[in-house]
Amino acid sequence: MNRKIIKPTTLPGFMELIPDEQILFNEMLDIIRYNYEKYGFLPIDTPVMERAEILLAKGGGETERQVYRFKKGDTDIALRFDLTVPLARYVAQHFSELTFPFRRYHIGKVYRGERAQRGRFREFYQCDIDIIGNGRLDIINDAEIPSIIYSTFKDLGFENFTIKVNNRKVLKGFFQWLGIENSIAILRAIDKLEKIGIEKVRLELEELNVDQDIIGKIVEFIQISGTNEEKLAKLGRLKIENDIFNEGLDELKIVNKYIGAFGVPSDNYAIDLTIARGLDYYTGTVYETFLDNHTDIGSICSGGRYDDLAGYYTKQKLPGVGISIGLTRLFYQLYEAKLLEVADVSLTEVIVIPMEGCLDKAINISNILRDRGISTQIYLEKGRIGKKFGFADKLNIPYVLLVGMEEIEKDRYTLRDMDTGEQTMLSIEEIISRLKN
Repeated sequence: MNRKIIKPTTLPGFMELIPDEQILFNEMLDIIRYNYEKYGFLPIDTPVMERAEILLAKGGGETERQVYRFKKGDTDIALRFDLTVPLARYVAQHFSELTFPFRRYHIGKVYRGERAQRGRFREFYQCDIDIIGNGRLDIINDAEIPSIIYSTFKDLGFENFTIKVNNRKVLKGFFQWLGIENSIAILRAIDKLEKIGIEKVRLELEELNVDQDIIGKIVEFIQISGTNEEKLAKLGRLKIENDIFNEGLDELKIVNKYIGAFGVPSDNYAIDLTIARGLDYYTGTVYETFLDNHTDIGSICSGGRYDDLAGYYTKQKLPGVGISIGLTRLFYQLYEAKLLEVADVSLTEVIVIPMEGCLDKAINISNILRDRGISTQIYLEKGRIGKKFGFADKLNIPYVLLVGMEEIEKDRYTLRDMDTGEQTMLSIEEIISRLKN
């Protein structure tokens, strides 16, 4: 009976890497995790699937159209589309077990049924941190977040990047002062400035039926320039009589003052009044991070402050501030832009090759090396020695350890440096010392 051969393919929007690429991806993930833990954030993990009523409590909009949803028996289930909604459920459910302010990080896959296109994924890793307060959360927390962004991207190997900071209250208060009450659509238009330019923002505002006089004031406002201190001074000189605006301006002044105190160089952060963040649950400080020489890639890390994380699940008021790195998209974009290079590296430090009749001793040596913390592989297939060396070379394994009858008799084993071709007979302890160094 002939078996039908099915063409092996992945679904559109799902990234799959070969091992060399996956090693690089994992290194980036480990750097992010290390930095999150360095700042005292605690790990959590939540189920990929949740009850649909939990994930879609807010309901409607683009989110509901993109969510992966199905029924199992009588249970309406959805795949998580971000890590924030599961965090809200988690904090509400475990409220009495947590210590506040609760600093958590979560690195995991999320799922969105977006239109398949280059660089957009339906399954992707998000790397989130959030600081959640019980009732209140001091504004100084907002100033610490950029230091975590800075530390993380420095460790990822980037030098020239800018963390752009704004406050939604400044924008909201300004719009109220102009007599605009429903500012969400305007905020979304302004948030596109980096992508579409000022003239197209003007057109979008016109389509929202905003008066030309008001559009002129908005454009003039978001283009306030100068150093961070000069921008803050210019905002103060506007003499805007609006409590929300002045509260936001005071918060922005505090955040600007303490970002430097947390160790972020002035070259790496800037107040930018165009940063609005499209999501409407942000209520205060907002962040967007850009590579200075590759702004076309877009924001590589974003987030902000919100007043009420879990209002759909608890009566407790839980304000918070956080950021997210979309690692899958970031990896793809950096790789496409040739800003990442897959190195010829191996997770295996040495491969043990037994000669005929020497397998038992080779296994014993492999066990000893692993017990001493050395990543060791043993080659178990038959074949010519050249083929075995070729296997090690293709996998970029730096050392080969030969175990033959002569080596066993002398209790000294041939260690071959695959880079130089040099071979040396050494004792097990000498081999361990060489490999560890």
